[in-house]
Amino acid sequence: MSSQKDYIIEQLKKQVEGIKTETKTEKVGTVVEIGDGVAKISGLSDAMASEMLEFTTTRTDADSARTDTEKTILGVALNLEEDQVGAMVLGDYKGIKEGDEVKSTGRILSVPVAEKMIGRVVNPLGFAIDGKEEIKSDKFYPIEKNAPGVIARKSVYQPVQTGIKAIDAMIPIGRGQRELIIGDRQTGKTAIAIDAIINQSGEDVVCIYVAIGQKESKVARIVAELEKNGAMEHTIVVVAGASDPASFSFIAPYAGCAIGEYFMDQGKDVLIVYDDLSKHAWAYRQISLILKRPPGREAYPGDIFYLHSRLLERSAKLNDDLGGGSITALPIIETQAGDVSAYIPTNVISITDGQIYLESDLFYKGIRPALNVGLSVSRVGSAAQIKAMKKVAGKLRLDLAQFRELEAFAQFGSDLDEKTRKQIERGKRTVEVLKQAQYEPISVENQVAVLYALTQGYIDDVKAEKVSDWERDFHKYLKSTHKETLDLIKKEQDLTDKVVKKLKKAIEGFKEIYQG
Repeated sequence: MSSQKDYIIEQLKKQVEGIKTETKTEKVGTVVEIGDGVAKISGLSDAMASEMLEFTTTRTDADSARTDTEKTILGVALNLEEDQVGAMVLGDYKGIKEGDEVKSTGRILSVPVAEKMIGRVVNPLGFAIDGKEEIKSDKFYPIEKNAPGVIARKSVYQPVQTGIKAIDAMIPIGRGQRELIIGDRQTGKTAIAIDAIINQSGEDVVCIYVAIGQKESKVARIVAELEKNGAMEHTIVVVAGASDPASFSFIAPYAGCAIGEYFMDQGKDVLIVYDDLSKHAWAYRQISLILKRPPGREAYPGDIFYLHSRLLERSAKLNDDLGGGSITALPIIETQAGDVSAYIPTNVISITDGQIYLESDLFYKGIRPALNVGLSVSRVGSAAQIKAMKKVAGKLRLDLAQFRELEAFAQFGSDLDEKTRKQIERGKRTVEVLKQAQYEPISVENQVAVLYALTQGYIDDVKAEKVSDWERDFHKYLKSTHKETLDLIKKEQDLTDKVVKKLKKAIEGFKEIYQG
C-alpha cells in the first residue's frame, strides 16, 4: 500500500515540475458611470492620454442557447483626473454598465494602414464597411502625431489641378497646401472637393475623403459618383455617419490624416478632404461638455482652436531627404447665413493657406461654382501654377473684380463710354466661361486654351448666352483636330512662341467653322 502511495506522490511531483506558468500583468479598472458615449472609470491610475482601453461587457442573448456572451468594445482615455479617468467609447456604449471591467492596452489610439485600403470605404477605426472582404494589416499609425517641423518641409511649388477653371486660374492649390472651402449649406462645397478628387485620375495622387457626421445616403451617392468616374481606384473613403456616435466624428479626420501620412512617408502625394470640420467641432463640444470640461465661447471648450490646428498642420510638402511626399488638405466649413466672422470659421481661416468662399446669392443666380472672387484667396498664389496658366490667368482676377464694380455702377446710368461698355461685355463672357457643371473637370491644357481665347478677345463677338455652347464645341474641336496643340501645352507647360502660334491657328480655324 505504501509503495502505491509513494508511486502516486512521485507521479504528482513529475506533473507539478512539468507545469510551465506565465505571469501576466493587467491594469484593470471599473466603470463608475456611463452615459452619452462617455465613461468615468476608477482604478486606472497609470492610464496615458489617448490610450486605447478595452471595455468587457456581458450581455444576455435571447436568440442563443447561452445566456451570456462577452463582448469587447474599444474606448480612448481623454480626461486624466486625480481619482478617475474620463474615456470616450468608440462604438455602441449601451451594452456597457456600471461595474464592468476596463483594461489598459498600453497602446496609443492607432488605425491600421495598408495599400489595400485604396478603393475601399472604412470607418474611423479602419474596419471595412463597404460589404467587401476584411482589410488585414499588421501596420498601425497613431491618429495623433506631431506635425513635420519647419526644416522637414519644402516650399509648395507643384499644383494640384482641381479641373475647375475658376479655381485653377485664380485660386490655385499647391501640393502640401491647406485650402479652406467655406460657404453656407447647399452652395456646392462638397461638389468642388469631389471634382478635385475625380480630376486626380492618372496624376499619381492618393485621395482620401473623410465624411464627418454626414448622412449615409449622401456618402453612398458620393461613392457611387466616384466609382462611375473611375475615381475610386485612387480614393479611400473614411465615414463617420450621422447615426454613428460622436466619438467617431471626433476621431475620423485624425484617422484619415494618419492613413494619408502612411502614403506621404512613401514619397507619394495625398489629397485629403475633411467634410466638414463644423460637425467635427460640434462632436468635440458634445464630448467635452459631457466630460464636464469648462465651456468657453459658443460653449466650445478652450482648446477648440488646437483641435483643428494640430490636424491641419500635419499637411505639408516634405523635403527630398524625407521622400518628398505631401499631404494637401481641403477642409470644409459650413457658415450660417454667410457669417465668416463666427468662431469656428475665423479659427480655420487663420490656420489655412487661403479660402475658397462660395456665396448663396451667386449660386441661386446660376453662377456655379458660386465663387466669390473678392473674398477667395490662395496664399500660395501663382507658385502653384504652371507658367502657361500664370500668363493667361494673370489679368483674369482683376478683370472680374472690375467687372463686378462696373456692373453695379452701370445699373444707375445708361450712357456708358466705349471702354466701360467693352469691359462690361468682356466681364459677362468671363463669368460665362468660368461657369462649370458638376462632375465635369477640365484638363489644364484645355483650360489654358479657352482662357487664352477669352483674354485675347476671341470670344468678344460671341453672344454671352452662347458662350458655354461655343466653349463646349471648342473643346471638341481641339480634341479631334488639334490634339497636338493640347499635347504641346501639356509638355511645354508654358506659352512659348511655338505654343502661341499653334493656339492662335487652332482658335482662328475654329472661329471660321463656328461662324460658318
